[in-house]
Amino acid sequence: MMDALQTSTTQKDLLSSVRIRHLTLQDLPALEWDGEYSHFRRLYEDAYRRYRQGLAVLWVAELPGPGIVGQVFIQFTCDRPELANGRDRAYLYSFRVRAEYRGMGLGTRILDVVESDLQQRGFRFVSLNVAKDNWHARKLYERRGYRIVAHEPGIWSYLDENEQLREVNEPAWRMEKRLQPGV
Repeated sequence: MMDALQTSTTQKDLLSSVRIRHLTLQDLPALEWDGEYSHFRRLYEDAYRRYRQGLAVLWVAELPGPGIVGQVFIQFTCDRPELANGRDRAYLYSFRVRAEYRGMGLGTRILDVVESDLQQRGFRFVSLNVAKDNWHARKLYERRGYRIVAHEPGIWSYLDENEQLREVNEPAWRMEKRLQPGV
């Protein structure tokens, strides 16, 4: 059993070996996390197309050995300007960290990279939706300065990997953060 000091050292070692980088086409299968998220395959492919068109940026967190252990997508523009308007507001989504790597500061580190990148691109706000029952994620966002600005019904649909329509009903909070000027 590790004591607190050993755990802290192990977490620091882990975080120092994580590489946060842009997603590549070859990474797409790894986003399915051994089949857990294969139903999102088409959504991942669509996000990658938007990335290649300059409408989004896709990030992954990678560890030597295990490979991709986290991801986050940023959309620069969408049909809902209160989420992303292509000028000063971007939308963060599909943010996840593998369960065995949660609580170690990896999510915070990913957000550091993403928010810094958005500032450098001239964005002043970042918005996201977090499921109302995902209080762990909500607490992370609140610690990072995000605040709840609206209720989102969370009703949407998508085609899965078998081209079957899937309906989602996940009530959420819309949260946003004002990014600090200058980098």
